[in-house]
Amino acid sequence: MLSWDEPIPAKPLQPAAGPSPRPAAMPVPRFPAATSVPTPTSLGLSGTTVRTATHVSNDEVALSPADEALRLHSGTQLSKDTRRVRVEDKRIINGAADVNQLVPFKYKWAWEKYLAGCANHWMPQEINMERDIALWKTPGGLSEDERRLVKRNLGFFVTADSLAANNIVLGTYRHISAPECRQYLLRQAFEEAIHTHAYQYIVESLGLDEGEVFNAYHEVASIRAKDEFLIPFIDTLTNPDFVTGTAANDQALLRSLIVFSCLMEGLFFYVGFVQILALGRQNKMVGAAEQYQYILRDESMHCNFGIDLVNTIKLENPHLWTPAFREEIVGLFHQAVELEYRYAEDTMPRGVLGLNASMFKEYLRFIANRRAQQIGLDPLFPGAENPFPWMSEMLDLKKEQNFFERRVTEYQTGGALSWD
Repeated sequence: MLSWDEPIPAKPLQPAAGPSPRPAAMPVPRFPAATSVPTPTSLGLSGTTVRTATHVSNDEVALSPADEALRLHSGTQLSKDTRRVRVEDKRIINGAADVNQLVPFKYKWAWEKYLAGCANHWMPQEINMERDIALWKTPGGLSEDERRLVKRNLGFFVTADSLAANNIVLGTYRHISAPECRQYLLRQAFEEAIHTHAYQYIVESLGLDEGEVFNAYHEVASIRAKDEFLIPFIDTLTNPDFVTGTAANDQALLRSLIVFSCLMEGLFFYVGFVQILALGRQNKMVGAAEQYQYILRDESMHCNFGIDLVNTIKLENPHLWTPAFREEIVGLFHQAVELEYRYAEDTMPRGVLGLNASMFKEYLRFIANRRAQQIGLDPLFPGAENPFPWMSEMLDLKKEQNFFERRVTEYQTGGALSWD
């Protein structure tokens, strides 16, 4: 067994038998030009384009400045600047530092969140679903309203995390020029895959109609409305011609980051979290509820990382945070609250589990106020309170502190968590 306490002896270098031949000069590669071909968007709602490579010779014209900047920020082209990376050259967007060099750290909060995410690792198969299966198959074990709630809930979540992952992998990642932030984004994308796995595991365990659940975002109006709200912001960042570096495009990136951190992960998930965790509190669907609680822990960190990203971009680019831009963001907040409330009404048209749809209106306003304040906006719904006091402990909103408020250290590995 290898012991890390003992150094591994280095092998002595062997002298070469003769002079090494001088390597032949390698031609400097040119990146190919691009052509556009149509491809569907995330939901197939409209057409867009992707650029495909065509062969070019080394004698062709070099890339445009915009394309060169895009390749430098994406890490697919080596920088002509061979100096060692300096902290002062790092920026969240439009940075001059080599994105392939993780250190020296400038955004230590991003690295800490990456380490915390790794410590929180879990897998769906670790959760026993036997009690859930028995309850689901027992006639009268759950009411029809409770069954509708579960299926509607899964109908949103099974594709929501895939949309979030697509937004990271195909969009956000290539526009962020701080490697420590990119490191966390890679972890976040993996966690989104775990969450999609978890919902599939629940669907499979309960024997639900996979087509009905997974296609719900096309068939259920309240779910589709939320996804249609999100798609334009995904399409902005995944557009192959989109490059940061202008005020308009930098604001477009900032807008999309706010939508995904504050409104998707920070608002659209919360009706579902409350509903499934409410079932768990009544000793129903306890396996699903445990998985949702793990997911909630992950999503809370995703939300806070996104908020830290937004606030740092604001600090580094104060000219983006204009009164007109803030007014636009406030409008998006109001729209998101209304969409999520309609979803609450659809998932529970009648009172169930001691909850009813009207209670969620106050709750969503309470959450929206918090998200707005976290990015420097005034409360949108003065006086809104949390109608679910038990959720304060379940969600532990006091621990939902971002870097600009207080660093969170109360993280544990999945196996060490207590759900009592």
